Amino acid sequence: MLVDIPNDMAKEPLLPKDPLNSEHVDYDDAPPPFPGHDANYNAASSSSNATVAGPSTVPSGSTLARNINESIPVPGGEEAPPQFTPYEAEFFEVGDGDIVSHDPHLNSDGEALFRFLLSQSATPPSYRLHCRGTHVEHRTRWVNVERNGRWETRHETYTETITDFDFRIDIGQHIVAAPVHWSVGDGEAVYRGGMVREVDPMRDGRRAAIPMETRVYKDWVEERTARGVPPWVPARDAWREGAPEQTDARSVLRSSKTLREWADEYCASPKYLKEFVYEKVVYGWNVQELENAVRLAISSAPYSGDISVNFEYRCSKIYVRPDNWLSRTLSNKWLKFLLWILLIYPFIWLFKRFHSRGGGRWEVCGGAYALKRWVPVGAGPNAHRSNSRDGLDPKPLPPGDDSQHNRTIDTPDGQRELVGVREGEWFRVWHHTIINAVANRFQSSQPLYVPTGSSVVGMLLDGY
Repeated sequence: MLVDIPNDMAKEPLLPKDPLNSEHVDYDDAPPPFPGHDANYNAASSSSNATVAGPSTVPSGSTLARNINESIPVPGGEEAPPQFTPYEAEFFEVGDGDIVSHDPHLNSDGEALFRFLLSQSATPPSYRLHCRGTHVEHRTRWVNVERNGRWETRHETYTETITDFDFRIDIGQHIVAAPVHWSVGDGEAVYRGGMVREVDPMRDGRRAAIPMETRVYKDWVEERTARGVPPWVPARDAWREGAPEQTDARSVLRSSKTLREWADEYCASPKYLKEFVYEKVVYGWNVQELENAVRLAISSAPYSGDISVNFEYRCSKIYVRPDNWLSRTLSNKWLKFLLWILLIYPFIWLFKRFHSRGGGRWEVCGGAYALKRWVPVGAGPNAHRSNSRDGLDPKPLPPGDDSQHNRTIDTPDGQRELVGVREGEWFRVWHHTIINAVANRFQSSQPLYVPTGSSVVGMLLDGY
């Protein structure tokens, strides 16, 4: 007997819709998702679908990838299979909005874990510039003290740190594209299922990384983060400012294993305290130079106190952990603190560190979100989808501004144009807002989304 599957199944989304659709974003809320993000998976998902290993108890995207209009034979007099419904895994938020899941299905089915990571990566991380200024004051006061049964009043000096300004500016609203799913190279010192960093060269097999390899990798991660280099770039001399991005699967998926294969390896591990980590990173801006520029602007306000300028992540990591009582206990910070007080946690750490079925970490992949990128001229709207709060593309610069020039370059592959906002353009727009916030001693836990001040008032005037 043949049963025709209804055509409306082909319209069933592979990913659950994100409920975050509020125009006002609180400091404790995650940023809104990309508009139309479900159509922007890159080669990571398409290539991995071709390497699906093992059946899944939940219908997967690779099953729906067949021609839905084909007829599927149903043996005997059995009923037709139920319509496909997306699997919604159990998870909760911890710390700075990071996601933690102990869902048992994610720990037993690599396809389900892979789809869960793709679904969660559709929501970009929160990326904010945090500016804070303090100064120390030396003060005196009279205190009453008891000495030899008698109360005495004496004069004492103490110091107090005064916060002059403390505010954040949302940078994540300038992300211009859906995430690029990347993986680390085999020669990089990362966690690959053990409790120590490992490398996996093809000729020698997987082994523990030596201290020099670990130090070189950490130094490069710190440098590429400061310079805004994409996370899949392997060496210092392999990338230059203004170079077109190479986002094909061979360039960004540098591991010899696909993301799906890494998910399968995690699910096959019998360890009790294993952990799979998916990291979201933002790239494209030279944040080190931008921090220096903001610091100089604050000093010119004028301000002579202690200045702190840094970029902060929220909602930037996804943790998948086993479904057992010990793993769930360690995910609760209060219960973990209690284990420390009772001196139980050191024994758990020894078990996790040295037992063959103790702990293991997988930190081999993530999603990269661009603040600016070079795309072929006329690539279309999908080449630079924005996730701004209003769901619009980044606002153009004021007419006549010199920074509008040199937004196209010639490459061996053709002419490319810059999509997104440069850090210098952003700083020009926000410069007066930062100075005004410092001068007015502004303090707020809610991030700023729109610049204020005289420079913004004139942006709507032709020729400003």
